[in-house]
Amino acid sequence: MASPDTKKRLPRKDLPADAHIETLAVREGLPPTQWGENSEALFLTSSFNHPDAATAAARFANEEEAFVYSRFTNPTTMMFERRLAALEGTEAAIATSSGMSAILLMVMGLLKSGDHVVCSQSVFGSTITLLANQFGKFGVETTFVSQTDVQQWRDAVRSNTKLLFAETPSNPMTEVCDIAALAEVAHAAGALLAVDNCFCTPALQKPVEMGADLIVHSGTKYLDGQGRVLAGAICGPDAIINGPLMTTLRGAGMTLSPFNAWVVLKGLETLSIRMAAQSANTLKLAQWLEAQPQVDKVFYPGLPSHPQHALAMKQQNGSGGAVVSFTVKPANGPVTVTGPATLEEAAMRLRQAAFHVIDQTRLCSITSNLGDTKTLITHPSSTSHGRLSEDQRLAAGITQGMIRVAVGLEHIDDLTADLARGLDTLNA
Repeated sequence: MASPDTKKRLPRKDLPADAHIETLAVREGLPPTQWGENSEALFLTSSFNHPDAATAAARFANEEEAFVYSRFTNPTTMMFERRLAALEGTEAAIATSSGMSAILLMVMGLLKSGDHVVCSQSVFGSTITLLANQFGKFGVETTFVSQTDVQQWRDAVRSNTKLLFAETPSNPMTEVCDIAALAEVAHAAGALLAVDNCFCTPALQKPVEMGADLIVHSGTKYLDGQGRVLAGAICGPDAIINGPLMTTLRGAGMTLSPFNAWVVLKGLETLSIRMAAQSANTLKLAQWLEAQPQVDKVFYPGLPSHPQHALAMKQQNGSGGAVVSFTVKPANGPVTVTGPATLEEAAMRLRQAAFHVIDQTRLCSITSNLGDTKTLITHPSSTSHGRLSEDQRLAAGITQGMIRVAVGLEHIDDLTADLARGLDTLNA
């Protein structure tokens, strides 16, 4: 195989080395074809022709960077990968069919039976299930720890620990971990730190600048921005992305379709302005929620009341992001807990109160997705984290009275009126 120095590479766009993220978001990719298109082309093809058999052999042997087969090489997909890597500040990126398939690829590509993972207990419910149940069957063990207690991460590390994985802010509690501190823990153990940057995106946070090795994305969320397609990606060093991860993707096929890549590629063009506008809207909504008598607690990193507010402002470019969660008080007053029966009654009353608030909305879309320009509302305990046990949910701070709102671009007065409809009638 040719060395990286002599390997024939695909051309890159001639962009200024100091181009800002907003410029990269609309310009990075591949040079246009001979037709000179201004908007990136969509290449809907499964395979690519070669000028001769020797060239085909060189390309299949990875001696020449070229487009071979859309399961692992496609121009539209590469444009998305290059653009996202440029925004995150990494050497490379690899696209996948969904956010969960990105995590699947990362673990399959980097770990083997007998390896150990340390993971936040506050990550997305499906991530917990994938690591604990699916990979557990194949001998990859995971220890789940507090998102915010660095000492717990340090204590959980073993001699066979290969990966630390965090999601910051977390879903739905919006807990913020100290990326730089976790990077120190990982590197001291000879392990990698992977950070799920779904909530912030590179518009608000660049984990690689704080020591993270790999950045995971669900492109389904803010990268697309309009809830149209599924997509995922991993950003990181070229040696990992185009080494073990590409080898695994090539064989296992967690492939992002060219059409979906094209949709998310176009979504990236407006990422910065969407994140700024939606985050500003969310801060206003969070401040309003804190003043509502039927709201027990608000979870939003942009609020001074958030336990990791200072850290969030440092890591997230001074923004709290576009997701806020809050817990409601039970209708008609609290329940005095004296045993299992009254504990269950209290949980059910909180669930009923949360359902009431959600069901009274008229603007908010009741769906567990996030990152849309439309405001989305969900009850995490029964949707995104519904397959976890109650003990697992409570360990992550997710109660039956919690509601998560992924704030869109509607007028803030319309959003507060929509939520007030349910909050104001809880005791009716």
